Formats: sequence, C-alpha cells, structure tokens
Amino acid sequence: MTRVAVVTGGSAGLGRATVRELAARGWDVAVLARGAEGVHAAVAEVEAAGRRGLALVADVSDRQAVEDAADRVEAELGPIDLWVNGVMVGVFGKFLDTAPEDFERALDVTYLGFVNGTRAALRRMVPRDRGHVIQVGSALGSRGIPLQAAYCGAKHAIVGFTESVVSELIEQGSRVQVSRVDMPALNTIQFGWVKSTLPHHAQPVAPIYQPEVGARAIAVTAEHPRRRTWVGESTVYTILANRISGRFADWYAAKTLVSGQQVPDKDGEEIGMNLYEPVPGDHGAHGVFDEQSHEWSPQTWWVENRRLGNGILGAALGVAGLAVAAAAGRRR
Repeated sequence: MTRVAVVTGGSAGLGRATVRELAARGWDVAVLARGAEGVHAAVAEVEAAGRRGLALVADVSDRQAVEDAADRVEAELGPIDLWVNGVMVGVFGKFLDTAPEDFERALDVTYLGFVNGTRAALRRMVPRDRGHVIQVGSALGSRGIPLQAAYCGAKHAIVGFTESVVSELIEQGSRVQVSRVDMPALNTIQFGWVKSTLPHHAQPVAPIYQPEVGARAIAVTAEHPRRRTWVGESTVYTILANRISGRFADWYAAKTLVSGQQVPDKDGEEIGMNLYEPVPGDHGAHGVFDEQSHEWSPQTWWVENRRLGNGILGAALGVAGLAVAAAAGRRR
C-alpha cells in the first residue's frame, strides 16, 4: 500500500528525524523546507530506505508556495495521506530586546506556516473525506517561558487554531483526522541557528530528549490517530503544573529559566542565523547536546506502545480485581 506524507521543516532537527522514521515505516515522503542542501539530503535518505522522496524547496510563510508544493506532491507521488506541520524559526531574548520585525517573522513562519500547511492539506483531504494532519506542538503551547515569547505565542496560537479546525470538521461529519503532538525540549539544530540577543549559547530546558523520541511519537500518531499526545515526562509535568497553579509556574519560570536557557561552554558553536534565510549546508537532526540528551523514557515508551501498555494495565487491574474479590471471599 502506498502512503504519502509531507513533512514541513523536514530538512533538519525534529523534522529530519521524522522524515527518517516515516520512510523506515514504509511511507513515501515529500520534504518541504527552505534549505535546498538539507532538503535534497533528506530525500536521499528516504530513497535509501527504499521509498519515494520528493524535494520541495519553499518558505511556508508564502501561502502560494505551499499550495504549489502540495500540487507537486499529488502530481508526482499521489494523494497526500499525511501532512506533518513541524517547521519553525526562532528568536531568543527578552521581548523588549527583540526587534519587532524579527518577532513578526518568527510568527509568520512558526504560526502562519502551520495555517498555510493545514489549509493546503485540508483543501485536498476534505473532498476525499480521508487524510491526517499532525501539528507538532510543544509544552510551551500550554506554558510560556521567558526569552521565547515569539515561539510560545505561536505555539499557543496553533492550539486555538487547531481546536477551531477540529470542531469544524466534526460538525460537518468529516473523517479527516487532525492531531497535536506536544514535544518536550529536544536536542535539535534549532539552538544553533536561532537569532539570539543572549550573552551565551541558547540551550533547551532540561531534561533534553533526542529528536528521534519525538519522531517516533509522530509516526505512531500517524499510524494510530489520536487527537492529542504528550511526549516526555517534562511535557506532562509542565502542562499539569500550569493547570494546577499558573502563578507558581510564573514564579518558577522567572527564577530558573533565564539562566537555564543559556550555556557558556557552548559559546562559538552557533552555525549561523536562519530567521530570514536558510543556513547553507546539510545540518542533520541533532544539535550539540548529545551528552545531556535522553533517547528513551517510560512515558515515551507508553506513547509508542499505547496498545500494549493499555493491555498490560488492563491485565494488572484484572489481577488486582481478582485479588480483591478473593480477599473478600475469604472474609466471608
């Protein structure tokens, strides 16, 4: 069976890891991003896995370019079954230290890029009454932190936008699926090419996971659609803690996450700023934090093996129930 996926931001970071994971699972993958060298390298990996790939060099903030790219996918690979919105650019620094045009550019790509991708996908999927859009979200779409106001604002906006779209699809009885997969801090190239006003190298908020952790969660969601998935213990803790006490979360973020997002010993390892133009070269999936990054966690194992995990949980509850019944019988 031919399955066709589009991954935006697929040339590097989490997107690159997602391209590899989907190809390994038998998907044909179109890779959409601005950097030609990274896009073509990702497509070469798809083809090395024995699947068809398609290189799409485009800026997702350009609505017509995204529509044209979607037309090419359907003409050359076939109907789009899966569209993964994962593209982002970033600015690190305090809000008032960030140039307004830089802030707006980050929103144009990270938020409107998702809007443009979702529109292109749904315009083709809804008439066929099948297909799946995955929005790559973040714990920071539920809890904002200092130094990343543009990124946090965009991820919050994606939440509201996606909820609106989902409710409209439900109202019209559509079978098209839309999912959100919320990520923890990942060791991606993002932290080497954001535009930053910080005195030191930007770093993810610990604990840090390898991008393959997120890619596996996306692939599992693609194959077993689910409205919302949280990836990593830190994502679970962040979202739940903010629901319980947003005021405490404000205080904790203020006290710990300015210094906690900078690391002096990585100064000088930045590769260039990609806010307006791609950084030349093929930069792969990983950033510079391999030594601190986790490749697995109990929570992500549950995400990847939810059906098995639910079976284990059901069996455990069944055994517990029998034990309780037996104890009650003995008391009688």
